[in-house]
Amino acid sequence: MPGTRIRTLALAAAAVLAAVTLPTTTAATANASTAYDDTYYQDALGKTGPELKSALHTIISKQTKLSYDGVWNALKTTDQDPNNSNNVILIYSGVSRAKSLNGGDSGDWNREHVWAKSHGDFGTTTGPGTDLHHLRPEDVTVNSIRGNKDFDEGGSAVPNGGGSLTDADSFEPRDAVKGDVARMILYMAVRYEGDDAFADLEPNESVDNGSAPYIGKLAVLKKWSAEDPPDAFEKNRNEVIYTTYQHNRNPFIDHPEWVESVY
Repeated sequence: MPGTRIRTLALAAAAVLAAVTLPTTTAATANASTAYDDTYYQDALGKTGPELKSALHTIISKQTKLSYDGVWNALKTTDQDPNNSNNVILIYSGVSRAKSLNGGDSGDWNREHVWAKSHGDFGTTTGPGTDLHHLRPEDVTVNSIRGNKDFDEGGSAVPNGGGSLTDADSFEPRDAVKGDVARMILYMAVRYEGDDAFADLEPNESVDNGSAPYIGKLAVLKKWSAEDPPDAFEKNRNEVIYTTYQHNRNPFIDHPEWVESVY
């Protein structure tokens, strides 16, 4: 009979479904960047806009500070080449270079302040001048070409710059680290709010900021963060800084979606 046939098909379908093991939805599978949500970020969850920025500022301002000399050895760990433990990866060039070649001569790598230290006049003093979350190894010559330029798109190729571009007033890093650069800049803007004897650092839409405590362009940085999400190298670096050195995190690496929430 038709009714009997329908019930038989329904029971067969139910049996097939019962045999299928469906994936269990957990916090880890729903969002891979929530490992610290119940602890480190608990006071930021559920907030947006200025409230989120304020909460994150309070959280990440609790940090251990390094001396500028101490940055040398720290970078040899945070930026270690995963394929060669004797080398570091240079941020703009993408080159793997011997850790021992740190210094100020041609062919050496030095300490690049991604948030240019003249933008806020903090120099190399302990605090923003030594914050590992925006200090990266880079070739001395390429670092000099970047100088204190703001970030924007366009320009001509930087010699030995790994695909980076530059013009008279801006610098565009290679594609693989554009998001890294954006998240470092936004970290600095949240971390340094002018309440600890340093300038209130903020991104804006200009490329002629000079020594003002601003860096642009915000719209471009947001675009880069979306186009180049955190990769394994960037995530590992954040973890090493947190566990071994400063004991604070870059929230925009853990939660890239917070870029839009804050900015």
